[in-house]
Amino acid sequence: MGRHTLTLRQYLTLACVALSAPLGDTCLSRGMTAMPAISLAHPMSLVAAVFTPWIGVGIALLIGFFATYLTALSWADLTFVLPATAFGNVMVALLARVWLHEQISLMRWSGIALITLGVGFVAQGPSRTERPAELPIAPIAVEEEASQ
Repeated sequence: MGRHTLTLRQYLTLACVALSAPLGDTCLSRGMTAMPAISLAHPMSLVAAVFTPWIGVGIALLIGFFATYLTALSWADLTFVLPATAFGNVMVALLARVWLHEQISLMRWSGIALITLGVGFVAQGPSRTERPAELPIAPIAVEEEASQ
């Protein structure tokens, strides 16, 4: 299984995968820090949180992440698509530091660097970025009618 040249659309899909999750997570964090502590014993507080602006934007971005992730998995191996999400570790740390003003220890930065390097090694391995055409699968009802 060799590598194939990616199209512009595929590069944009991977960019959306890499950026939408960290942006969504950061928006969720921003929204939740403005709210009082939430307990699972009070589920209506969770429902109310969903309708706050930052949390709503975060959820929308994470839905976008999921849609683009599924799209990428439809034409490439998991071991090819998943490394695109590793860039999210760096993005989350940068957004948390710059936008949320969180303190990030040297140990945590080192861990992020090690994870990113490890994913870089995995990304260099063989992967399929083009799936062979498959025959469509007939619905079960059609198969049952054919057997009668």
